[in-house]
Amino acid sequence: MIVKLWPGKSEQQKTRLAEAITKDVMNILHYGGESVSVAMEEIKPNEWVEKVCTGPKSRTTRTNSIRSPDTMRATFETAAIFFSASALGDCARKRGQRIGTMQKRKLGKSNLEVSAMGLGCMRLSPGHGTVAGTRQGMIALIRAAVERGVTFFDTAEVYGPFVNEELVGEALAPIRDQAVIATKFGFQIDSEKEPHPVGLNSRPEYIKETVEGSLKRLKVETIDLLYQHRVDPNVPIEDVAGAVKDLIREGNVKQFGLSEAGAQTIRRAHAIQPVTALQSEYSLWWKRPEEIIPTLEELSIGVVPYSPLGKCFLTGTITENTQFDQEDNRGSFPRFWPEARKANRALVDLIAAFASKKNATSAQIALAWLLAQKPWIVPIPGTTRLERLEENIGAVAIELTADDLRELDAATAKITGQGAR
Repeated sequence: MIVKLWPGKSEQQKTRLAEAITKDVMNILHYGGESVSVAMEEIKPNEWVEKVCTGPKSRTTRTNSIRSPDTMRATFETAAIFFSASALGDCARKRGQRIGTMQKRKLGKSNLEVSAMGLGCMRLSPGHGTVAGTRQGMIALIRAAVERGVTFFDTAEVYGPFVNEELVGEALAPIRDQAVIATKFGFQIDSEKEPHPVGLNSRPEYIKETVEGSLKRLKVETIDLLYQHRVDPNVPIEDVAGAVKDLIREGNVKQFGLSEAGAQTIRRAHAIQPVTALQSEYSLWWKRPEEIIPTLEELSIGVVPYSPLGKCFLTGTITENTQFDQEDNRGSFPRFWPEARKANRALVDLIAAFASKKNATSAQIALAWLLAQKPWIVPIPGTTRLERLEENIGAVAIELTADDLRELDAATAKITGQGAR
């Protein structure tokens, strides 16, 4: 493999970079047992390189416009690194193999089959923080997820409100047969003109009105999985389940789900209309849903963990010095206050150390841990960046042994999280 560098590097720098490059490339290809040797060449002005490894698809580019491969950006902050055409094409092919074979999982007695890793779409549109990209860029990201085997996409009426469903609908319209779309009802939206949620509302007539709007925005005839977003204390869950049962009978909805519901609520709803999946926050940082796992197993209900990366905290990219955008609601949560972030860093460091031993990233270990809990658990991490999407998908290929799981569980049990979620 030939690695090209900007002129002016000392021999010591070249040696250090060669060692680091070898390590990083092997991290990409370690599953196949390949060996890598590295040679250094300096870039000539205006040189063209035939292919560049920026993802599973390589492309032609010019040296003065290329960026370092994202998987190596942290190591090479100032170096422009790219491989020779032959080595690079091989790297791209093998890297594509690693993320290209997506496993499938089934949720609930209905045997609803989805990809083992879904995509949470909430932050792909305005309303929950600044979107790191254009609308067309986010549409491209969703379609890129489909190309990489992701079939499960999560949205909700309240995300935006409305605009997230519109985005997901537009992105998946040309490839509808390759996607399972989940959306949610349960919040009262005050108006179409300046919409924002003003409380809970799961009255049967409002559920049906909400679904009519969701169908139009998603550009679909049937919603694959419809969740109650939050339990409404003013409406008996039997009435909610009955309303969804009617929608299923009418062909507007295929499957029924709940979100953040307790065991008794789940049982009562399930008695009226079988519940396919429960969506709840669940991660190495928040394990409380484990209290109702026995109920879900008994009733054959799948689990869809949202915020499986602790709203990015478990990735190690958020520190006590991180400043959140005014629209980013994470800044209002006590566990994301600076002093709590500092205290909770122990968990982040623990996961990072374990990930290093497994030649994986912290995000991949957090996701692999969830996947290893039950074969009917399907996390839905969100991201606006292709490289993070690929990183998350890579978790599916990571197998944690029983010893690995015991080690992680024992170590994380000793750490008490600070701040309410």
